Amino acid sequence: MLKTLKIAAAALLLAASGAAMAQAEPLKVGFSPEAYPPFYVADAAGNWTGWEVEIANAICAEAKFECELVPIPWDGLIPALTTKKIDAIMNSMSITEERKQSIDFSDKYYNTPTAIVGPKSETFDASPEALKGKIIGVQVSTVHANYVKKHFPDAAEIKEYQTQDEANQDLAAGRIDATQADYIALDAFLQSDQGKACCDLKGYVAEDLEILGPGVGVGLRKEDTATKERINAAIKGIRDNGKYEEITKKYFSFDVYGG
Repeated sequence: MLKTLKIAAAALLLAASGAAMAQAEPLKVGFSPEAYPPFYVADAAGNWTGWEVEIANAICAEAKFECELVPIPWDGLIPALTTKKIDAIMNSMSITEERKQSIDFSDKYYNTPTAIVGPKSETFDASPEALKGKIIGVQVSTVHANYVKKHFPDAAEIKEYQTQDEANQDLAAGRIDATQADYIALDAFLQSDQGKACCDLKGYVAEDLEILGPGVGVGLRKEDTATKERINAAIKGIRDNGKYEEITKKYFSFDVYGG
């Protein structure tokens, strides 16, 4: 009888272990392997850290997924998602109607203003009139590239870069007059030694929901409705249980979720 009980107990433990493992399904999360502080930062060993990495892991844990970060160039993220090389995108991708033609999105997990940064030696604001005749740098295939093409048609030139860091470097070197990006990412540049020396915030651009969207969400395949439901519940869950705020306080002194 004792032997039978031990076997039964062992079977229950194995079953419980198997159930726990089954709950933590793998989720391949695509991101662009470029420094985008404080969202994505590579340490000396090449491991990725940052606010968005921690939020991704928190969402996965809450949704009973096991995140696997998969590095993919920015303009290859949506094709990788639709061809099932990855299962989700978490890379500060704005929710826009244009992108929703090919993929779906979770609820937003942050939303911050869009800003213009330029040289300290020049005084101008973020209006189309002030940016007339200036060379504006933006990251390719982003909402910012679309925005400047629509709203700053009188710019002398719109230069597109593979990464925002390249645009920042050209701004610091005087090869462009301004750059547009998410305020948080540009603020991280302005807090760097190079950014402090060269540049300052010129202002925030006028709202355009059609282009800039209502915030940043997890990119998902349209047919993956069950995954979307779990991720939406997880985003709400980490905001309700304080995990979102706990992570955010490590990186920011202000609300990044938005109204």
